[in-house]
Amino acid sequence: MKEIAKGVYQLALMPRNAINCYLVDDILIDAGIRRSAKAILQAVKDVKVTKHVLTHAHADHQGSSSIICQKLAIPLYTSAAEKSNAESGYVTYDYPNKNHFIARFQQKFWAGKGYPVSGILKEGDSIGSFTVIETPGHAAGHLSFFREEDGVLIAGDALVNMNLITTQVGLGLPPAIFTTNSVQNIASVKKIAALKPRIICFGHGPVLKNNGHLERLAARL
Repeated sequence: MKEIAKGVYQLALMPRNAINCYLVDDILIDAGIRRSAKAILQAVKDVKVTKHVLTHAHADHQGSSSIICQKLAIPLYTSAAEKSNAESGYVTYDYPNKNHFIARFQQKFWAGKGYPVSGILKEGDSIGSFTVIETPGHAAGHLSFFREEDGVLIAGDALVNMNLITTQVGLGLPPAIFTTNSVQNIASVKKIAALKPRIICFGHGPVLKNNGHLERLAARL
């Protein structure tokens, strides 16, 4: 685990930060793909984790959720709109083309089994020291998490800091092929840019110290 800020740790689950999850206070945010469970459990073996939260229920974020929740005996929390996918394990349902070969690959090899959702999160709720920000678009019920005191943002996939094909680092929007509503996602990016985060943590790509990068991106959209 890599400490990003007070009580915030990045777990890089694939090389070059291609897939990340985060430990925030005593809460695990996201869980990579199905085969990420071993790495996550090893990373948190000396930590008391009390709950598991999803930014959204795509295969590269809920893949190990059922295993993690069972092994650690912790509850799962999502937004209302992500509950069905998280519980069913059918996580490509909201993709623009769920029959695309990449979507079918993710569903078959990356997605984990469904797991019962114990609690629903909405705008303004607290997750440890963070506040829930509703950022729909990439997924219908996508959530981000923001801590005002030091400007840390857990962005999920509302933004990415890596080209997922080339793995080249760079701030941008998630691929349209995996995004439910691109127009809505742009509105969410502008929403979180208005918060003026100082540190941005992504589902894909390295953590970014924001020196106006996000604001410039938002202005171009």
